[in-house]
Amino acid sequence: MKISRMPCFLALVFLCFVTVVASAQLRESVLAKKPINAFPPRGEARAKAVKALPRPSETGIREIIADKYKKRYQAWKTEFLTSETGRAEWDGYERSDRFLLTITISQENARGGGTSKYKWNESGELIAATITLGDRISEGFPSPVYYPVMNSLAPVNSSYGGNGSILAATKIAHEFGHVRRMSKTNPAVYGLQTQLIPLYNSILLSNGRNTRDPRLIELAQKMGGTPVEIWEDREYWGEVGSMLFLRDITATQNYRCALFNRIREAVELYAKPYRDRFAQIADARPSSFACSWQ
Repeated sequence: MKISRMPCFLALVFLCFVTVVASAQLRESVLAKKPINAFPPRGEARAKAVKALPRPSETGIREIIADKYKKRYQAWKTEFLTSETGRAEWDGYERSDRFLLTITISQENARGGGTSKYKWNESGELIAATITLGDRISEGFPSPVYYPVMNSLAPVNSSYGGNGSILAATKIAHEFGHVRRMSKTNPAVYGLQTQLIPLYNSILLSNGRNTRDPRLIELAQKMGGTPVEIWEDREYWGEVGSMLFLRDITATQNYRCALFNRIREAVELYAKPYRDRFAQIADARPSSFACSWQ
C-alpha cells in the first residue's frame, strides 16, 4: 500500500514538536522540582495534578545506632529532649528539607564526642553534618580549662551533680552547639583554616615552637587566629550549647545559681575573653530564675 509522503512529514513535525515541549518541561521540572507533564493541565485538572512533593530523603535526622547502643542512646536522647532548647533544635533538624544531621555512636573517644563531615551547598549554606558520640558519654568529666560547663557537673558538691543521662545529654548539647555555630560560619574561612592549620603546626614543630616566627604570624592573620585559638573558640561555642541545656533543665532548681557560679569561676579563670557568651545565657531568664554574672 502506498503511503502519502505529506501526512508522514506532518506527523514527523508534530512528533518533533511534542518531543521539544516535553524536553523543555523536563528540564524546567528538574530545575524547579515540579511535576512533569507533556501538556500542562488547565483549570480543575491542573489543581488535581499539582501535589506537594515529598521531602528529600537525604534531609532531617538520620540516627545510625548499633543495636548494642540503642537502649543507652535512647536514655540520653530522652534526657536531651527534656530541655526546651533540645526539643526546638531536634525538631528543627528533623523537619528540615535542606539539612541532614547524622548521629552515630563509636567506641573511639568513648567518653567524648565530635562533630565533623560538614557540607555546604554552592550558596554557602550548611547542608550536612555528623555528630559522633562516644559509647560511654554518661561517664567522665572533661577539664574545666576548655569545658567549664560540662566540668561544672562533676560531683564535688552534694547539692548537685550530673552523672549518667544528664551528663550524656549535656555532651550531646555541646555537639549540637558545634552544629549551630558552624551553620553561621563562612565555609571559605573554615576551608582555609582546615588547609592552613597543618602547615602552621608543621612549621611550629620544626622551628623550636617559636610562635613569633614571621611565617606563623602571617598564617595566623590569614586564618583569624592560631590553631589553638581557633580550636578553643569552637569548643567554647560548643559549651554555649551545653549551658543552654543546663539553663533549661535547672530553671526552677534551687541549686541553679550554685551551678552557674561554678561555671563562672571556671570561665573567669580559664576563658575570660569568652565570658560574654556565657554571661548572656546566665542573665537571659526572668529575674526569678536569673543568676546574674554582672
